Amino acid sequence: MLDYMQAVLRGVIAPRMKSERGATAVEYGIMVAAIAVVIIAIVFTLGGQLNDLFKGVSDGIKNKGVAPTP
Repeated sequence: MLDYMQAVLRGVIAPRMKSERGATAVEYGIMVAAIAVVIIAIVFTLGGQLNDLFKGVSDGIKNKGVAPTP
């Protein structure tokens, strides 16, 4: 009886123990989270500078009398 249970468990559990699908999904999840953290850090660091740049360009266009395109 014990041999039968060991055989069944080996047949069911062993293939799942060798599968790396879950580990790969976790690795991709960690990579996506790390990329998101980097993007958020860049936005917070450069956000004010980019806003000032776009505001300067917008003011320059207004001062030159260029009509916006519809």
